[in-house]
Amino acid sequence: MDALYPRLLVTRFAECFRFYDAVLPELCGAVRQKGDAGGPYANWDVDDQAVLVLFDRAAMAQVVGTAALPASAAPAQDAVMLVHRVADVGAALAHCLAHGGTPVAGPTDRPEWGPGLRTAHLRDPEGTLIELQSY
Repeated sequence: MDALYPRLLVTRFAECFRFYDAVLPELCGAVRQKGDAGGPYANWDVDDQAVLVLFDRAAMAQVVGTAALPASAAPAQDAVMLVHRVADVGAALAHCLAHGGTPVAGPTDRPEWGPGLRTAHLRDPEGTLIELQSY
């Protein structure tokens, strides 16, 4: 049973699909179970447990009755971030950038967050904040 997993509602489904389909196997061993770039749904699992689901934002808006609302809000602080623990933050960042990620903050040691912690931050094609971390 999948207890809890993120479902990203995205407007740029095909771009986000290609990004996550390319980076999730390398970052965390996730394997796509369903879906393709045509949408509206795709999911990736590790050991039969959901890791990430993409769902077309317009399709979900129809379901929950918010189709008349704007697809995005004015610029604001991030409300969500995906975090992936990786062996090599720099290599993982390079891999994500090679597949369409946008850099935010390069590899940085963060001893104030925890002993041996190193992070890098990027955004997926939809703008979702991602933290890559090792410790």
